[in-house]
Amino acid sequence: MKLLVFGNSGSGKSTLARRLSEQNGLAHLDLDSIVWEPGQIAVQRDTDQVHADLDAFLAANAAWVIEGCYAELIARALPFCSRLVFLNPGVDACQRNNERRDWEPHKYASKEAQDSMLQFLQKWVADYYTRDDAWSYSAHRKLFDRHAGNKLELSGPVDASMLAALLTRPTA
Repeated sequence: MKLLVFGNSGSGKSTLARRLSEQNGLAHLDLDSIVWEPGQIAVQRDTDQVHADLDAFLAANAAWVIEGCYAELIARALPFCSRLVFLNPGVDACQRNNERRDWEPHKYASKEAQDSMLQFLQKWVADYYTRDDAWSYSAHRKLFDRHAGNKLELSGPVDASMLAALLTRPTA
């Protein structure tokens, strides 16, 4: 199983990817971990290094789940996936999830540092459907619609029955 999970910030990508990884023994890659400079949020690493890290992960793992909002990186991994999963629960759900988000120590030095970015993050999330960048709804929609392979779009919260359906549907 090789799953690509993408969507807006707060859509549930990390939660779903962690569950899938833990329950199925899949290697897990949070694309934030290769896109940003270590210990620095919103400071992007060199594109060639990001691509090299993604390529190395793909080559090193027979079964995996990759998650993130980066359409260009999802597109790079797309030829290797068995299922593409687009989480699209809407802005309100994403913002509620961001407000409840546990501290992410792999991204922030403290919960306070993470919380200090919440207002910026919520604005960015709110602009998802109107922005036109590689992390926008427009980019995600194009990526999903153009993919001819096995794909699934989820527009509500991912509950146990949806998770089961995701895992039991045949993959390409």
